[in-house]
Amino acid sequence: MKTYLTLIAAILMMTSCKDDKHNIGEFENIPESNSKEEITQALRKQQDAWNQGQIREFMKYYLNSEDLTFTGSKGVTKGHEQVLNRYLKRYDTPEKMGTLKFNILEFEQLSITSAYVIGEWALERSADNPSGYFTLVWKKVNGEWKIIHDHTS
Repeated sequence: MKTYLTLIAAILMMTSCKDDKHNIGEFENIPESNSKEEITQALRKQQDAWNQGQIREFMKYYLNSEDLTFTGSKGVTKGHEQVLNRYLKRYDTPEKMGTLKFNILEFEQLSITSAYVIGEWALERSADNPSGYFTLVWKKVNGEWKIIHDHTS
């Protein structure tokens, strides 16, 4: 798992360096600034949207791109539209959606435009209470933090 996160961190740093026209030395001792709060707030809004049955609003925090990836127990899904359709198909009733709760376990800012979050998710439903873990890779795009990769188990 640590090797996987290290690889993601390296890729994001290279991407951020290229996109932001910075060199690697400028990323040392990056202050978290408002990044942690902005991402935490985005997760709260995502959780609220889910709990109101608004999957499309929930998806606004994912990068609207074919580059978006979601990895789960059924494999890898690429592209915003495909991830949206996956959610719409799997959670097509309020009973299936239940009430979502997130718990952030770890936040790491990798560069001025990238971060990852490790956390727990739990659904409270009348039939069952599934739960698991997630790793979200975030990228700041046009001033907004967006999920570019979601690995949920």
